[in-house]
Amino acid sequence: MADVLENKRVHVVKYRIIWMILSACLLLPGIGAMIYSSIHYDNHAPLKVGIDYTGGSILQYGVKEKVNNDKLGVIREDLHNAGVENPYLQILNVEPTEQNKQIHSIISIRTKFIGESGDAVDNVTTTLQKQFSDAELIQVSSVGPTLGKELFKNSLIALSLALLGIVAYLSIRFRFDYAMAAIFGLLHDAIFVIGAFSILGLLYNVQIDGLFITAILTVIGFSVHDTIVVFDRIRENLRYYSKKMSFGEIVDASVNQTIARSINTSLTTLITLLALYFFGGVTTRDFVLAMILGILIGTYSSIFFCSMLVDFWNDKQNTAKQLA
Repeated sequence: MADVLENKRVHVVKYRIIWMILSACLLLPGIGAMIYSSIHYDNHAPLKVGIDYTGGSILQYGVKEKVNNDKLGVIREDLHNAGVENPYLQILNVEPTEQNKQIHSIISIRTKFIGESGDAVDNVTTTLQKQFSDAELIQVSSVGPTLGKELFKNSLIALSLALLGIVAYLSIRFRFDYAMAAIFGLLHDAIFVIGAFSILGLLYNVQIDGLFITAILTVIGFSVHDTIVVFDRIRENLRYYSKKMSFGEIVDASVNQTIARSINTSLTTLITLLALYFFGGVTTRDFVLAMILGILIGTYSSIFFCSMLVDFWNDKQNTAKQLA
């Protein structure tokens, strides 16, 4: 233990004000974006939600030429003139292969629920073919408004049950202050990822779907797992060194003993996720991005944020005892 203290690489306790400021800098832009979105979106949601939750239809057309974002305005105007209300457009550039018939770009059109066949779909197809004669409908996805609301409610229930289960486990496994620090760490990570996607929704029209809730649940589980490893080491070191060292010194030593494991675990996971992001399909790219952001912030919070809170609350308890 002495060697660890003499060769510290990370000082959690000494620079805990810096970690608090850093966490605030990471969270405040996302919180601001969520507040702005809640005010300006028609459904007052903090994120731009996809058809999984609001109901609607997504039509994807493949074209053989490279399409840039400059043409979105023209396409949107043509669709509006054809009677398509408030279409959301997105262009996905893909690598052409023999299987996808040399498609270079996919034009995704989201609109109100129009079903998966019939005159409404033909109307959109005809309108798009005015700009791209080779446009081919490759996928139609539709979700009714009633089903969308039901999916949204079930997602919130699943998220709430997961949080309650984690709170119960942490309260039994650790002391109350440890459990509260871990819970605040979960909220810290979830708010960061949700805030990042709120910003992406405002800037790049990124919408969330059912996979996003899956990513949030996975991030929460990863964050708890990493935090428990650090807390276990703090608790173990307290048994043997509580009379020889201050609580802050034990926290610093415990973090340094586990930091290599945390970083190595996160790094191997990130390598896989980065491969999926750059070489996987476009349909899972936002899900993978949420996972990448979650792994990064989860690693940071388990090392710096949660450990800092435990030390901060311990100081407050000691101060309260001295005053009493």
